[in-house]
Amino acid sequence: MSAQSNTDVSKDKLVADLKVVVADAEELLRATASQAGEKVAAARERIQASLATAKVKLSDAERALLEKSKLAAKATDEYVRENPWQAVGAAALAGLVLGVLISRR
Repeated sequence: MSAQSNTDVSKDKLVADLKVVVADAEELLRATASQAGEKVAAARERIQASLATAKVKLSDAERALLEKSKLAAKATDEYVRENPWQAVGAAALAGLVLGVLISRR
């Protein structure tokens, strides 16, 4: 499985988990609007469990994103150190393109 498909699966799982949290929160709101008691306690427990799971998964996703960012920065640094003139040329070209785009306004 490629890194991109792993990322897509993780994103999909995170979205699914967040949908569960939202659904549980909506259920809690409906339950507390008309009555209190056993239903409310059960819904609150499910929401707390869902929130705990979502927080852990968000933390893991954040950690993975940070690691990927560090790897990308390291790869960029290595490329620039190995190919300084190509990096200068690419930066100059990017500056020229941005300058042309900005001056069109």
